Parts: sequence; structure tokens; C-alpha cells
Amino acid sequence: MIKIVVGGQVEKQEIAKLVKELGGSEVDVDVKSDIQAANSVKTGKADYYVGACHTGGGGALSMAIALLTRDKCVTLSMPGRVPKESEIVEAVKEGKVAFGFTGDHYEIILPILIREILKK
Repeated sequence: MIKIVVGGQVEKQEIAKLVKELGGSEVDVDVKSDIQAANSVKTGKADYYVGACHTGGGGALSMAIALLTRDKCVTLSMPGRVPKESEIVEAVKEGKVAFGFTGDHYEIILPILIREILKK
């Protein structure tokens, strides 16, 4: 079972619901504050962190970057920059474990992201 924590600043409940729908019985999803979510990944209590904010990187990833290092984190979208499937696929392949994006892109990103995570 893959443990995914939802942090960030916006759309937390909607993101968690969609992650659960997409991952089904293969994922366990928790909603936490951004610091709690990032710490869960750092301590091995969770496998992946996803979070949204208005910029895709600030409130979505700042605590994850601080606790997990920038090497483990990636901003998948920003205002005016729609995510590309190839970038999402590559981020998972590279071993990124924390994913930030804007709240208005979660329905585009999550189907690709969860599919790729489940392949691992």
C-alpha cells in the first residue's frame, strides 16, 4: 500500500478525494498541515506528498523543500503554466517524492501522477 499525504494550502479535501478515487485500494491518503505532511515523508510514515497553493511552489512545497531538500521536490504547475505529462512522468522516474501545483490544475495532474506512482 502506498501512503500519500496531502498538504499545501488549497483544495486539500478535493485533492485527497481524487487521490483516493484514482488509487483505490492501492493507496492510503491522509490530509495534514504542510509541515506534518512533509515530516511524514521524511520520517518514512508516508511515501509521497502532494500539495497545492496559488503559485504551485510557495505554500504547496516550502515545508517539503525545507524538510526533504529541493532534490526530492518538484513544482508541476504554476499560474499560466499548465503541467506537461512528460514532466510529471519524468519527476516520478527521477525519484521525486513531493509534488506541488496550483489548485486549479489538480484534476489534470493527479490522474497522471497517481498512475505513474502506482507503476513503481
